[in-house]
Amino acid sequence: MSVVAVFGGRSEIGVAVATRLAAGATVVLAARRGPMDEAVAACRAAGAARVETIDFDADDVAAQPGVVDAVERLVGPIDVAVLAFGVLGDQALAERDAQAAAAILHTDFTAQAALLTVLADRMRTRGSGTLVAFSSVAGARVRRANYVYGSAKAGLDGFASGLADALHGSGVHLVIARPGFVIGRMTAGMEPAPFSSTPDQVADAVVRRIRAGRGVELWIPWPLRVMFAIARLVPRALWRRLPR
Repeated sequence: MSVVAVFGGRSEIGVAVATRLAAGATVVLAARRGPMDEAVAACRAAGAARVETIDFDADDVAAQPGVVDAVERLVGPIDVAVLAFGVLGDQALAERDAQAAAAILHTDFTAQAALLTVLADRMRTRGSGTLVAFSSVAGARVRRANYVYGSAKAGLDGFASGLADALHGSGVHLVIARPGFVIGRMTAGMEPAPFSSTPDQVADAVVRRIRAGRGVELWIPWPLRVMFAIARLVPRALWRRLPR
């Protein structure tokens, strides 16, 4: 029986991935304390053999190894780990408040890199496992509109790319998902951008890649890869004049 652990267990995308992998599996939803009934019910309805929840504060980097230990004591070794936590943050505030900027960078880069390190080390020792990290097109070329969030994602993307290279041949597979604008709770009230997707569409693409067991970079939807390859050719002065 496989073990699927979602770190950020209330995330729309994380739960959508979990439900697609749930049939016959043990699913662990790790999140800060709070109601988990809806996410648990969704996994059970999708056919999970067992669903567990565990307290997890992503920002507490020092506690991350203990959380992973607790998960594996509870259900056994993790086969698929999905890092689905993150914040958009307040860009305007972060431009004025160093602590606000640091908080976004900590959650969206430092905490992610730390947990990937913990999980990759466990999986490498066992010689198997799959990791899923969520980068973003916001990190492909950081823009004025959200440069704090974008720079965190750029850092995570670079870290995950290097980690994927380091894991080559180890039996551990790392998927780096790069969705565009995702229409969901996190972006409620915002105007959708071109090539937007939904949590279900992102989850479908991620699960297809997990099951394929190959390929690291995953653009969602795939035309974004072409668009951002072209964008890299646009001079910075012109890029700054694009609408926010």
